[in-house]
Amino acid sequence: MAQHERYALIGTGSRAGMYISAMSGTVLGAEHVDGIADLVAWCDVNPGRLDVYEREVVETGHPGPVRYGVDDLERMISEERIDRVVITTPDFTHAEYVVRALRAGADVVVEKPLTIDAESVRRIGEAIAETGREVITTFNYRYSPRNSTLRQVIADGRIGRVTSVHFEWALDTVHGADYFRRWHRQKENSGGLFIHKASHHFDLVNWWIQAVPVRVFASGGLRFYGAENAEARGLGDRPERGTGTSGDPFALDLAGDPRMKELYLDQEHHDGYLRDRDVFDAGITIEDNLAALVDYDSGATLSYSLNAHAPWEGYRVTVNGTEGRAELEVVERGAVLIGEDGRVVVDPSMHPDASVVDEVRPHSERLVVQRHWEGAEVVPVPEGIGSHGGGDAYLLDHLFRRVTDDAPLGRVAGYADGVRAVSVGIAGNRSLETGQPVLIRDLELGI
Repeated sequence: MAQHERYALIGTGSRAGMYISAMSGTVLGAEHVDGIADLVAWCDVNPGRLDVYEREVVETGHPGPVRYGVDDLERMISEERIDRVVITTPDFTHAEYVVRALRAGADVVVEKPLTIDAESVRRIGEAIAETGREVITTFNYRYSPRNSTLRQVIADGRIGRVTSVHFEWALDTVHGADYFRRWHRQKENSGGLFIHKASHHFDLVNWWIQAVPVRVFASGGLRFYGAENAEARGLGDRPERGTGTSGDPFALDLAGDPRMKELYLDQEHHDGYLRDRDVFDAGITIEDNLAALVDYDSGATLSYSLNAHAPWEGYRVTVNGTEGRAELEVVERGAVLIGEDGRVVVDPSMHPDASVVDEVRPHSERLVVQRHWEGAEVVPVPEGIGSHGGGDAYLLDHLFRRVTDDAPLGRVAGYADGVRAVSVGIAGNRSLETGQPVLIRDLELGI
């Protein structure tokens, strides 16, 4: 029987909703949380977002968590007898809150990425060594059945010893563009997509092949978004923000989305944060095209690429082994289409041309294994539950039950997994700066 624990939450943006809903019984998978986790306190720099979530929690019949200021984190942990703190704040703040929570006497659950640079990793490692407390980085893609099935194929030895991996991830002009509207657009805030987004992907590879990355060589740049690219393509004058504009597929109108409106547009007066900046602004410092070669201690090599302005969204993975090959292709969204009103149709099934999209590139996932001297075999993938490829509900189950042994898949990610995931991106960013390959051991990350 899982132990009943008291939780606090830091940060109440959109991603926090999964944890808040789970602990208040309003999300798929919440049956795992009832009687196990109580959200008793929280804090955010924006009181308006706390108001939104508090209303929703109270509507479920749960008491509203006690509010604290972010400067009172230590007092919150002490006064509310907190066992665990969940951190869903912007990436550049993770290290500060993780270290403070550990030293105040609580374990920590932190949204990926663990943090954004080598110095911050070292600070967290020192606090763990000092306190003996636990830090978990949440990697929900491990729990997606398609990814778990590929992990099982490799673990079963069906393709032999892994020699190389090719991993291509396409972010479309809905999802990919969004990183260039928000705080992520500044590398000092997010570490760029090598850290914020690709840490998911590097963790998958580390986990799939059960190996440790040792060397990274990277290339990339800002080649589509940003003011210079807009000017080169003759896009003309651009509005500072998307709200209130029409007919521009790259503009996000917060007023047109009730959830975005109440969480962000209605709360701007508290902190001045704009959630809908123009993706073709000047001053964007992250890359939209990235590639990396990663060597592993097992002798395998990863070739990785990320594109943030594709017309469809999904990923392709090829794993080569001494006895064969596994290929996973996932189409998460087959197309980004424009409706008659000039707005983006996020769900292509709502568009008149949806039948064409479904025929050409339907939402799908397909895992094929082919051993030497044999025909190809399509491996069945079980149905998932919830978002992120069906992984979120399984993650919540393990997270709140503090599952530590998930044999044979080993989906539970510990502190070292969080460090190894960001280590590739940290090394990749350094390689981008220097033009040289980077040995991860030279980063002195403490693992």
